[in-house]
Amino acid sequence: MIGLLQRVAQARVEVNGEVIGLIDRGLLVLVGVQKGDTTARADRLLERLLGYRVFPDADDRMNLSLRDIQGGLLLVPQFTLAAETKKGTRASFTSAAPPEEGERLFDYLVSQARTTHAPVATGRFGADMQVSLVNDGPVTFWLES
Repeated sequence: MIGLLQRVAQARVEVNGEVIGLIDRGLLVLVGVQKGDTTARADRLLERLLGYRVFPDADDRMNLSLRDIQGGLLLVPQFTLAAETKKGTRASFTSAAPPEEGERLFDYLVSQARTTHAPVATGRFGADMQVSLVNDGPVTFWLES
């Protein structure tokens, strides 16, 4: 499971002109599900997302986590993160989980996040989404579990 996290001052997701997910300071995480991913991998990714130290402390060092600052978490499904791009000029998605499995694991991740953290907002699996953000830093990390 892949999480591309971005530290944000604010972020939102729209579908058909309607805002469906919105956070202030926190993390926007684009989530990719690969073949072979499991709920255990989703649990591990969530633990890393909530505990990863990307926010500045009083000395302006990245020593605080999302939990520490009680920031927002915006989870957005993005199957293109699982693309294979090493050759050619068109991505292959053979390593991405099938849509049903990807949606099941994304929904599981969201459910687990909501039981352990607030606020949690989401994008919509399979939808054409417009994602807006103010990247703070910028700070962006690629996490895999």
